[in-house]
Amino acid sequence: MTQTFIEVLRRALDEEMELDPAVHLLGEDVAEGGAFGVTSGLAKKYGAQRVRNTPISEAAITGIATGAALCGLKPVLEIMFIDFATLALDCLVNQSAKYRYMSGGQLAVPMVVRTQAGAAGGAAAQHSQSLEAWFIHVPGLVVVSPSSPVEAYGLLKSAVRLGDPVLFIEHKRLYALKEALVVNGELPQIGKARVARVGTDVTLIAYSAMVRNALEAADELARSGISVEVIDLRTLLPLDMATIAASVSKTHRVVIAHEAVQNGGVGAEISARIGNELFDELDSPVTRVACPFAPIPFAPELERALLPGTPDIVHAVRAVIGLSALSGE
Repeated sequence: MTQTFIEVLRRALDEEMELDPAVHLLGEDVAEGGAFGVTSGLAKKYGAQRVRNTPISEAAITGIATGAALCGLKPVLEIMFIDFATLALDCLVNQSAKYRYMSGGQLAVPMVVRTQAGAAGGAAAQHSQSLEAWFIHVPGLVVVSPSSPVEAYGLLKSAVRLGDPVLFIEHKRLYALKEALVVNGELPQIGKARVARVGTDVTLIAYSAMVRNALEAADELARSGISVEVIDLRTLLPLDMATIAASVSKTHRVVIAHEAVQNGGVGAEISARIGNELFDELDSPVTRVACPFAPIPFAPELERALLPGTPDIVHAVRAVIGLSALSGE
């Protein structure tokens, strides 16, 4: 039986709430299902004390959740769009992320912030951003970005159990995606990337919705004899450099793809670390595929023109292969 991204998120929350009474949900309209219906039905099952609607104040939601976590609960809060997480930055950056360090490990904030990111068709500049790079700059936070329903199910359960503040970023464009969910009791490890496709010629690193584009590009390139290894990062902070290093040491070429703007993005951090730690393994420069430095347009035609996609990745991989050939490899 296949389930959508939304359905597996709901299932994961339901299972964790049933397993642990400390798990509580809060956010704008979460008792009615939230903006995208993820929490639908959970208030009826667990009651208003554990599935609590909040005022329209992201700062207040995050502050309440942080306090609840410090007092022994495991809140899972919903910030409707990552664009609105800017209103919660003070608490997330200056409080939630700092308590374990400032208390010498005596305090913890076992909290998950679910939020929705990315462009999904005409939501325009204030509801379509990919701001994950802002949060990987903060020691004490964990940033997770699943690429599929199966990944979302396991990673959300792992996040709830982690014991530290987690920003769990769901791409709106993936919500309707369906997959068969096999539950075997083994959950993905936070901080561990996944090799989504094995290859030998180029390492293609992606996360969230861009993993699907990466796999499509790998299929297309395979038809012309180019073998692409696709790494699904899963977790952006902490970053699994061991998996990246193992792949780069094999392929010696790297393309990084994400929907966020290129300037200051996650790809810039990965590229810098590869250049610093794996320079001798590279046969060509690290290449990034990302959004141009511009707000997301409202018009669907302009949005499609701006966002990076499968053809852009294919072009970048072919260019990297060409550069290697020109260098006399």
